[in-house]
Order: sequence, then C-alpha cells, then structure tokens
Amino acid sequence: MEDAVSRESVDSSSTGDDFVVVNADPKFKLTGDINDLDEEVGAGRFLSPKMAASAATTPEQNGMELEKVEHAIRGSQSADVLIPDASNIVGPISHSENMSVMGLGSADAGLNQITANRGRSTSLPTIPGTDCTVFDGVTYLGCATVNAPRSEVEIYRNMAVLNDQSQMAIPVTLTVPSTSEGFVGPADGMVRLIDPASNTEIASYRIHRILFCARGPTDSSEKKCFAFTCSHGDTAETAIFQCHVFRCDLPEAVAKILYSFATTFRRVPRSTRTSASAVLPEIDQNYVFTVGIEFKEDDGKGNYSAVPKDKSVFKFRSNVEKRISICVTHTGPMELKIERCFGLLISPGRNVKHSDMQLIELNSMGYAGDGRSYTISGQWDPSEKCFLVLNEETPKDTRVFLTVAVDLVIFGIQEPVRFAVETKARIYPSNERFWYFTKKPHFEQFHVRLKQVEGSNHDGTNFEVVHVESQTEMDRKSTGMSLSLSSSKHIPEPVQTPQEEEESDGDEPLLSGSGVVSKEVTDENLLDAWHDVLTKWHANLTQRPKQVTHLARKGVPEALRGEVWQLITGCHDSSELLEAYRILITKESACEPVIQRDINRTFPAHDFFKESGGLGQDSLFKISKAYAIYDEEIGYVQGLSFLAAALLLHMPEEQAFCVLVKIMFDYGLRDLFKQGFEELHLKFYQLERLMQDQLIDLYGHFADMGLEIHMFASQWFLTLFTAKFPLHVVFHILDLYLSEGKDVIFSVALALLKGSRKDLLALDFEGVLKYFRVQLPKKYRTEDAAKELMRTAVSSKVTARKLKKYEREYVQMKEHQLQQENPIDRFERENKRLLEDNLRLEQENDDLAHELVESKLALRSELDALEDSHEALMKDHMSTQKMLTETEEEKRRLETESSQLKEMCRRELDRAESDSQRNSAIIADYKQICSQLSERLEKQQTHSREELGRIKGQVKSCDKCSKMFTEDGKVKLPEVKANPEDSNPCVLDLRKQVRELELELAQTKLALVESECKTQDLTHQLNSAISEIQASKNTWFHKTISSIKEVTTVNKKDPKE
Repeated sequence: MEDAVSRESVDSSSTGDDFVVVNADPKFKLTGDINDLDEEVGAGRFLSPKMAASAATTPEQNGMELEKVEHAIRGSQSADVLIPDASNIVGPISHSENMSVMGLGSADAGLNQITANRGRSTSLPTIPGTDCTVFDGVTYLGCATVNAPRSEVEIYRNMAVLNDQSQMAIPVTLTVPSTSEGFVGPADGMVRLIDPASNTEIASYRIHRILFCARGPTDSSEKKCFAFTCSHGDTAETAIFQCHVFRCDLPEAVAKILYSFATTFRRVPRSTRTSASAVLPEIDQNYVFTVGIEFKEDDGKGNYSAVPKDKSVFKFRSNVEKRISICVTHTGPMELKIERCFGLLISPGRNVKHSDMQLIELNSMGYAGDGRSYTISGQWDPSEKCFLVLNEETPKDTRVFLTVAVDLVIFGIQEPVRFAVETKARIYPSNERFWYFTKKPHFEQFHVRLKQVEGSNHDGTNFEVVHVESQTEMDRKSTGMSLSLSSSKHIPEPVQTPQEEEESDGDEPLLSGSGVVSKEVTDENLLDAWHDVLTKWHANLTQRPKQVTHLARKGVPEALRGEVWQLITGCHDSSELLEAYRILITKESACEPVIQRDINRTFPAHDFFKESGGLGQDSLFKISKAYAIYDEEIGYVQGLSFLAAALLLHMPEEQAFCVLVKIMFDYGLRDLFKQGFEELHLKFYQLERLMQDQLIDLYGHFADMGLEIHMFASQWFLTLFTAKFPLHVVFHILDLYLSEGKDVIFSVALALLKGSRKDLLALDFEGVLKYFRVQLPKKYRTEDAAKELMRTAVSSKVTARKLKKYEREYVQMKEHQLQQENPIDRFERENKRLLEDNLRLEQENDDLAHELVESKLALRSELDALEDSHEALMKDHMSTQKMLTETEEEKRRLETESSQLKEMCRRELDRAESDSQRNSAIIADYKQICSQLSERLEKQQTHSREELGRIKGQVKSCDKCSKMFTEDGKVKLPEVKANPEDSNPCVLDLRKQVRELELELAQTKLALVESECKTQDLTHQLNSAISEIQASKNTWFHKTISSIKEVTTVNKKDPKE
C-alpha cells in the first residue's frame, strides 16, 4: 500500500533496493514519547524480577562500565524515537535528548528504582535461565503483508482492520529479550510467542529483524493494541515484510511492552557469568582492522561513479546524492567473524560526539567473494539540513572535515565496535568537472586490543574490547602534538591547494567600526532604572550603586554610555589628567609616524574616522600620541588606537584620554604588553585550560591541527575585541569589561567559541584561521545574535578562583622548566640564537648590499634610457619649433588675405547696396508707369464700349440694319455683294476708325504684357538681391564689417567727446 508516509520512509520491496536487508542495521522506530512510556511504566507492575535483577546496577558501576567501553556504542545508535502530536504526525528526535532508555546508567537506574518500589507482578512469570521480560494477558490478532514497513499510516490501518475483523485471536505470552544480541543467552535476541496453556513456543522473531513498533492511538478503539513489522527472508530480493498485531487485556500493558522493546534496542549486553566457574586470566590480544572508505556520486544516468580524491581530500559536488562503500579486513592471532553492521553514520567535523553522528540508510552488507573482506554500502543524501556544512561550496584554500563511522557486531565480542574514519573534503558546484585525479579509496588502520573473558559461545571464547585506536591517532601522539605556548612550536603546513584549482574568494573581513548602534531604547523600565541609578550615583560619587553590574549586563543605553563609563572608571574628578593631556599634546613623540599609519586603518567604516585629516583622525592622533608620551614604559602599541576610537565615539577627547589611562593602569591592560608579553602568555594558558575544561572536543581539534591560542586570541586580549567586531558588540563588551573587570574577556572568548563550535570542528587549519578573521565577526552583525552572545558570556562559568588556580599552574610549569634546564644548555641555546641572529643579520646585510648594487645598475640603465629619451625629445622640440615658425608665417599670410578679402567684400557690399537702391528706384518707376498705363487702358476700353454701344443703338434704330444683330446682341452680317455704289463714305470712315482703334488696343495689350513680364523679372531680381543681401549679413564677413563699422563709428565719436 503506497501513501505519502511510506514513500518518504522507504520504497516498496518490489520496486527498490533501499530497504535495510535482513541481518542488517535494525533501524528500529518506536512511536510515542519515551518520557510518557517512563511515566506509564512507573504506574504499573509489569517488570519481572529477572528484568529487575538485570537492571539493578548502581550509577557508579554504570559510569565505570560506560567509561570502560567509551569506544563502543552505549546503545543502539540506529534507534529513532518518533513523537506523535495530536494529528499523529511523527518526527525523529535526537538520541541524546531521550530519557532513561537512552543510556546504560539512566536506563538501569530507572528500572532499578521501579523494581525497588514495587513487588513482583503475578502476571509476569519468568523463564529460568533466560534474561527477558514476560507479558501475560496478550492476544495475537494476526499479521498482514506490507510494502512499507516503516509507514505509521499503514501499520495503523492494519491494526484497525485486524482489531475489528480478526477471527483467529490467539491468547499468548509475550517474551521480550533484555538485549539485542543473540549470543548472550539461549533466549536473548528473540521475541517469542508462548502458548500459556502448554508453555510451548508458537513463534519467534529475531529482534534485529524488527523494523518498526507502534501502539494504537489512545483515543481510539485500538488503545489496547500494539504492532511491529518484521522482515522475513535471507536476501533483499526475497525479503517479505509482515505487520504483526497484538492486543492487551489492560491498556497500561501497551506502554510496558513498548518500553521493553525500546530498552532492548538501547542496552549494551553484559557478559553472563556462572558463579561456579573461575575467572579466566586476562590475556590481551591485538588485532589490526583495515577500513577502506569510498564515496560514489550519482552521475545523473542511474549510475554511481567514484568521487575523485586529491591526496587525502575528497572532491564532492553539492546537491548530488552519494553512496558510501566501506570494506573491512583484519589480521590477528585468530579469525574474527563479523556478524552484521549495526549502523553506518556520518557527521561533519572531527572528534564529534556520538549524539552528533547522523545515521544513514544501509543498502547492503556481507562478506565478499574471498571471504576475508566485509563490505557495507549505504545511501547518503547530503541535501539534508544536518549535512549543510558538507553540501555548501567551500571557499578557496579551505577544507572541511567529516567523520564516517561504522558499528560492527563481531562474533565473540560483547559489544559493537565502532571504527570512526576522519577525512577531509572540498565541496564544488554540482556541475564541476574534475580531471586527472586519483579515485582510490581512503584507508585507515585501527588497532584493537581485546581481553579474553569467560564466554558462553560454542568454543568457550569471548572477548571484551580494551582499546581501539586508529593509526592516525597513534601518529599524532608520536609527534607530540599538544596545545602549547612555546615559541618553538612548529606550526603544521596548511593544506596545499592544487594550482589547477582556481576559485574566487569573495569573502572580505568585516571592516573595523562597522555596524549601526541605535540610540532608541524600547524598554522604558530600563531607562527608569538607569535614571534612578545615576541620580543615586551623582549624589554619592565615592560609592558605586549595586544595580550597576546587573544593568550593565543588559547593556548601557547608547545615550548614557559616555557618562556611565566615566563614572565606572572614576574619571568624574580627573583634573590632573585633563591638565596633563593639554600639555602632552603640545610635545613631540618618536611614535608619530607609526601612530599616523595606524589611525588610517582604525575604524575605516565609521564616518567620524573615515576622512583623512578630519576631526576624528585628528583627535585619535592626539590621544595616541599623548598616551605614548604619558606611559614611557609601554609607549604606543598597536591596537591602542581601536580602544581610543571606541571611547572617542562617546565623549570628548580629553575625557577619552582619562578613561583610556584608567583602563590601561587600573584594569591592568598595560601589563599585557610588559616583560616580553609574559602576562599575555598567562592569559593564553588560562583560556587554553578553560577550553580543556568546557570545550574538550574543540580543544582536541585545535591540538590535533597544531592551532595555538595566540593565533586567534591575541587580538581579543590586546584590543578588547574592538578591532574586528561590530560596534554594538564592542560597546556591550566594554560595558561588561568596565563593570566587572578584566576576567570578562575569558567569558566573551568562551561564548564566541561555544557559539561557533560546530563550524570550527568542521574546518581545517586554514579554514579555522579564516573563520576567526572573516566569518566570526560577521556572525554577530545583528542585534539578536549579539544579545545571545552576551547572554552566553554572562552565563559562562569563569570564576576568579579557577583563574587563580590556572595561574598557579602556569607559574609552577614555568618554574619547573627553569629548574630542569641546565645553565650550560641555556647559554648554549642563547649562544646559538645569537649566532643565528648574527648570521641572519649578515645575510640581510649581504642581501641589502646586493640590492644596492642592483639598484645602482638599474638606476644607471634608467639614466641612459632617460638621456636617450631626452635627445629624442630635443629633436622633437626643434621640429616642433620649426613647425611653429612656419605656422606663424602662414597665420600672417592668412591675416593679410583676410584683410584684403574683407576690403573686397566691403566694396562688393557697397556696390550691392547701390544696385539695390537703383533697382528700388526702377521698380518704383515701373510700378508708376504700369499704373498709368492701366488707367489709360481702362479709359480707352470704357470709351470704346460707349462708342460701340452708341453705334449699336443707331444701327438698331434702323429697320434694315437692326437685322444685323441677333437677339443676344451679336452681329449677324448677311452676305451682301459689294456694291460700290451703295457704300456710304461715313460708314467707311467709321469702320476705318474702328480698325485703327482695335489695332491700337492690340498694341496696348501687347505693351501691357511686356511690362508685366518686365515687372516679374524685376521682382525676381529684387527677391534674389534681398536674399543675397540677407545671406551676406549672416556671414562672418558681414559680422566682421559690422564690427569694423562699429569701431569706426566709436573712434569718430571719441574725438568729439
């Protein structure tokens, strides 16, 4: 049956091979809160005396046993406890957070207490010769085949179906073994169903084949039921998963049964001894196990290819599913057979705790064809949140550590043995391609020391593990790596990066002076409290109010810091220091060049100190110089400017100088710079011892890499954290430092290390140093992160008594070193050092002389080159000068031509103006003539029309002649034969006169047309002339002429004036 939960849990047995195969890691899962199970177990009486006897172990004995088998598994690290909420949605929780069932001591103590307070239950008989818990009143309801054995939804469905419809309910007695091992006793390692009537075994299930166990919901009819899924078959292909469902007569018994299952998977079995047999002599045997580890990545085509490796560094791709293959072989006095793999785990970092290891799914396990190598393979998805460090791209020159552990159950050894392999990796983008790198597995040897004890297996031989140590750990011990302050300590070479790998590193350190400090205070009660404290304080300046320390831990409001800091340090009455400061700033100091160089690098991110030569840098320079003159023994030291800058942001420079002097003298900060930094080395030793007490894993990690305290903490002590951290963190640290004293530095340092422990454990030597330099200050850029840091620092357990103890240890260590040292050896060492210094200085002298000779030769060659360049430049100069002379002559010629051209243009302009005037007169005359001709023509036309009308009137008055005209007035002349006799001389004269008039009219019209044409030509010429005149006015010649005219006009007027 497929569902969302089953798909997330595991694939179907018929479609995938992701199941843990038979005899593999049990991957036991238990639903329900183990705390509730503890409470329910305490409310009933379901533990047998046999179980109570096996649990009756004192915490001291358990602690000894745990310490003795610290290399082995305290319980089933592969058991996942699931907590359902109201909607029965489950989620895994960490083993370290479980209750008593998680460890030997707590589990046994809890059971011991339960058994001591309650008598034996009559319903729980014990089986002689066995170590198990027996439950009566249980009914077996049946089983069903499932595809997803770890699906809670599917197991609840089968539970409900079998509880309602089961027709074959069988009363049984259920026995649950106290351990998960099958070689401790005849009944151990098997869950048995016994017929209560005949006391015969009905069925049995090996405990490590049980994959999932669940109880029915308490608010349903299945509240009396529980079920577990079990695998049947010998291989992954033939494996069948069945869900077995049971019902108890009492609902309280369900919790007891689930508690027994959980205890079975978390308990390390003890060796059973018979009282009559004698103790065997302790004979240690040494075995060497070789563990090879190989990573393979999904190539996107359904196959897995080996991950390339450069020296000892694996090259992973991010967001790519991986498969881990582990091969284990061994040599020793006798052959040891591996029964199964109890779990395959992985975690980022090194020296990790058991609780930090993450279990991954197993694919297969078993011996290879040669019968000597035991192979385990598992599936690893690095995209899970817990593997974030191993799935993010690593910066350049940075490596991350990872630890792969395998827990093996070996025949003849009482407890599982863990082999933890530490290696390094670099993370690249998912599309990265690698060339010419080895793909060989990574091998690690483990030396296992076994002690023969009395056993109960077939050959009577049984062992317990005395010691497990890897070859790498032995090599580290042989080289004597330890966290030391000795100046002669060799720092291991950082991990080298291949030259062909080029990655850009965009990480830049946080500039000093970064961050914005808000002056707003949201907590009004805090302001009221400070107001009351300051009022009381000003009333009595000789006594500090008790509330100051408590309020300073919360942080002094930004607006009050200057006043509070001066009151805490006692600078409210420091007239002598103020007067001394005014005198000191007028003196000169030999440290001025160094001071000037440092102030340019002090708080460059802050606007007040950003401007070179500005008010901030000027004040900072004067304070630093004044202190260098004031404290002649110490003078100016690097880092002093950062502290002075932090003070300048809250008070004038005079008061800042006074507070700085108080911090250096009254708080002992100047002692760190005296006597060859002896006091500073003491602080390093104290911080080292605090790490050894409170951060043992991080201390061991630093020791393994050869990373010493001074490599990252020197700036913390010398600058009071002011050099790199954001301003809101710096100011809060100064609040605590001024209020509680110099020991606050240790608390803040431990808080920084605790907050970054997991990140530091996953980095190598260079990565750790870069983390302290870049990532650590950036981590606290937010107010919330800074407040959490301060809370951790305030809660750190750093007492003056403990620091005094460490100081005595340091003094004794130094005295012991001096006592053991031979004076002759000391003198010889000093002589050797002086000889080395002499040789070094001579070498430096030779180098400087060589550099001087080379510099002279270089200067000579440069001088020759400059002389050649000078000659070339002189030639260029001469040619340029000649060209300049020619250019000047050309300029004079052009000026002459320009003046001539201007004169010509002036004459042409005058001529054009006269022509324009003449044309204007001609046009005016022409217009006048045309108007006269037009008037004359109109008069003649009028006279002709009148004469023609008169003639027509006379003709029409004649009867004969009127026929010559048509009705519309047109002339209609009949064809009349000429008759000279009939001709009238008067008519002839009139006709002749008409012809003359018509001829004159035609001539007049012709003259009119000619005049119009001339008028048009003249108009065209006028327009052209006007256009040319207008164009000539816009040219530079016209402008020049106009300017000459203006100058001439002015010159003519000046004499008159």
